[in-house]
Amino acid sequence: MRVLVSDWEVPLAASCLSGRRGTDPLEVMHELESHYLQEKHDPQSVPVTGHALPNFNSFITSRISLLQATKAPDLTKRRPLTTAGLDQLLQSHQHISYEASLETLSLKRFYPSFLRTIPSDRQQVKAIFLLLQQFRWAWVALLGSDNAYGRDGLDALYKLLSASDVCVAYRGVIPVNKDTSSPELHNLVRILTDVRVNVTVVFSNRRSARPFFEVVVRRNVTGMVWVGSEDWSLSQTIWEVPGIQRIGSVIGMSVEKTESMMLERFESWKMAEESAAADCAGSTEAEGGSGGSAQLDCTQRCTGCHLLTTAPNTYDAQASFNVYSAVYAVAHGLHDLLGCASGVCSKGTVYPWQLLQKIKQVNFTLYKSRISFDANGDIHKGYDIIMWNWSGLSWAFDVIGTFRVNPDRLSLDQGKILWHTKDRQAPTSVCSEACQPGEKRLQQSRHRCCFSCVACPSGTFLNRSDLYSCQSCGVDEWAPVRSEACFNRTIEFLSWSEPISWVLLTSTILLMLLMAGLAVLFALNASTPVVKSAGGKMCFLMLGSLACACSSLFCYFGEPAWHTCMLRLPVFAISFTIFLSCVATRSFQIICIFKLNARWPALYEAWLRRRGPVLFVSASTVAQAVLCLAAEAASPTVPRRDYGASAERVVLECGPSTAAGRSAAIAYTVLLSACCFALSYAGKDLPASYNEAKCLTCSLLLHLACSAAVFCTQGVFRGRSEAAAQVLGSLCTLAALLGGYFLPKAFVIVLRPRLNTPEHFQMAIQRYTRRLAEA
Repeated sequence: MRVLVSDWEVPLAASCLSGRRGTDPLEVMHELESHYLQEKHDPQSVPVTGHALPNFNSFITSRISLLQATKAPDLTKRRPLTTAGLDQLLQSHQHISYEASLETLSLKRFYPSFLRTIPSDRQQVKAIFLLLQQFRWAWVALLGSDNAYGRDGLDALYKLLSASDVCVAYRGVIPVNKDTSSPELHNLVRILTDVRVNVTVVFSNRRSARPFFEVVVRRNVTGMVWVGSEDWSLSQTIWEVPGIQRIGSVIGMSVEKTESMMLERFESWKMAEESAAADCAGSTEAEGGSGGSAQLDCTQRCTGCHLLTTAPNTYDAQASFNVYSAVYAVAHGLHDLLGCASGVCSKGTVYPWQLLQKIKQVNFTLYKSRISFDANGDIHKGYDIIMWNWSGLSWAFDVIGTFRVNPDRLSLDQGKILWHTKDRQAPTSVCSEACQPGEKRLQQSRHRCCFSCVACPSGTFLNRSDLYSCQSCGVDEWAPVRSEACFNRTIEFLSWSEPISWVLLTSTILLMLLMAGLAVLFALNASTPVVKSAGGKMCFLMLGSLACACSSLFCYFGEPAWHTCMLRLPVFAISFTIFLSCVATRSFQIICIFKLNARWPALYEAWLRRRGPVLFVSASTVAQAVLCLAAEAASPTVPRRDYGASAERVVLECGPSTAAGRSAAIAYTVLLSACCFALSYAGKDLPASYNEAKCLTCSLLLHLACSAAVFCTQGVFRGRSEAAAQVLGSLCTLAALLGGYFLPKAFVIVLRPRLNTPEHFQMAIQRYTRRLAEA
């Protein structure tokens, strides 16, 4: 519907519509609406363009042309806008359309004076797009009628879908002027079944949709979901197709539902007009037509209402309301333009462009429906989402949701949805089933919805923003296979609070207390033969070095720090070297006394005169210190994070110095241990009071075994396990040497004091001398 107001018609129209007090513009609407309904039922009685309509002659005098209403040349969904004449017409006149929904008409540079009371197809496309996303239908087919309405709708919808997760399996056009025998229609339906889609969007007009669905029924296509555009979703010509109820579930768009009281008012008004028709005719004959001009007003009775035999259906009611809204918008624009709010309308001259500006600014409520236009001349109106319902004896539909604009939002009432499927559940429509969590999609065709699933390897995760690639975790993170997130790696070191730490710390402290106790015991018995034979004052140096080596074990607990890493190896290696050097010196002295003194007496004297024991211990210690310092200088031992030990752990450890330096320090202690072992073994036949071969040999063997075990575990254990193994190995070594060298002597001092006398030692030496003499 378009309303044209010429320059000279505006003042008269304004006067007729708004100038008389008590005149309701609503009555003018009834006249125009009855013209529209007459046109729907008898199109031949209405001229196409540019001429006065017979229905309005009843209230237009010979001098005054009030309002000229014509049907737009073709602004509807049925034919593309291609003619230059139509474009010129739309650009030179003001128009309010009730049915033209093409998005192209919103372009103000081409159609500056075009408005409409039906939503633009742009909003309908958004509603369909949100509907597909709501049900997660990712594999759909698009069909449209072969006209501007269908093609433009498909183009707009395809553009939205291309930027989303929905894939278009097939996009086709329904040919025009075809019947059910058309091979093109049958081929179209065959393609739909071949592409395995469960959801098809049909953006078509009613004329093209009917033969298409007749072919769908004939080819027995069932169980699908059909999403219909506004033009055919409530069309009687479609749901009257025989067998249509077998095609599946039909969801459609419908312009916002008209308030029911508007139809009720129309019905009562129509009945009143029909009852007064006879009286009107009789009165006119009696007056001889002379009173026509005296009765002139803007609310003439509808002379064509007798053609309306039944109430309009839902589709016609919506179109009627669109016409109703258009005329009411014009009335409000005129009312505002002429300043009629004060009760007196202006009689001055106004122009069409002035009226157009006022119409664009109208904002009023009509039967609970808001009427206003945006900058493009489109009405602010959304859609109802309807669903066909065949549960009763006849066809019906339910409003299952709404689509509202500004902002765009779709809401559905799941309780009202009745799916025509076997399980009554919402059908799915996908090319490939969704991958399991943590599996990326490997695209297999040009459609991104068709894919295979590949598990993300460990150390990577699947970001939901990119389902086609696995992303690597950060250096301090980890992820298992098929992960959708990265997790912080556990920081691992030998903590002070762990149970294994408590055991090791307790053992270390007890061992150090034992060393302190032995030092006190030996100090109290320093003048006894046992202490003197053990080394005398050198025993305290040996116990001190063992205690110092034992204290270095505390550096293995807690989070590694620079100073603890630097002290670990040097303190233990140097302290242990001092102990082994003392043992070797003492063993060498005993051998010299009992075996070499008789043969080379000068050798032992030179050894004592030149302070051989002190020099040997000092030289050995300095050599070990040089090795440790060289290793640290070449590659300092500092805290580091080891990310390669485990996928889910970060090991905090002390990065070793150069392998050569560390190995040299360990090798040096092993060499001293072997030397001590050889010297103790050489003295196996010495007097019993001086013979420590058995205990010392066992201690040294245990030390070597522990060292070998610790060395082997370095390639097996990492983190806290490696640190615990090193502490345990060192404790075993220290305990073995302490037990093998000092405990037997402490046993004699405490429990066998009779063996700790000069007489006993003299007797042992005499027995050894006699044995040698007898040999």
